[in-house]
Amino acid sequence: MSWLVLVLSGVLESVWAVALGRSEGFTRLGPSLTFLVACAASMAGLAYAMRTLPTGTSYAVWVGIGAALTVTWSMATGDEAGSALKVLLVLGIVGCVVGLKLLH
Repeated sequence: MSWLVLVLSGVLESVWAVALGRSEGFTRLGPSLTFLVACAASMAGLAYAMRTLPTGTSYAVWVGIGAALTVTWSMATGDEAGSALKVLLVLGIVGCVVGLKLLH
């Protein structure tokens, strides 16, 4: 259960990161509220997972999922330029996250 919660928390990290960027310094209400809710839920899920998973592994997986999804979303929506090298590097992050799961 902790791994599932950790993965969902990583997804929520990506949600709050995108919302933060779209909040324009917390001047837009919708993205600002999305940021607050997603951030709180993401942190709560990370805290829950850390009750049974090692802190370092939990944090690395949480950040890795959030970073990979955020950059993938940004490239898919055209907010950020994509390239073959960038895709390979994101796949490297995903590979490292999978590796940490397999080691645990």
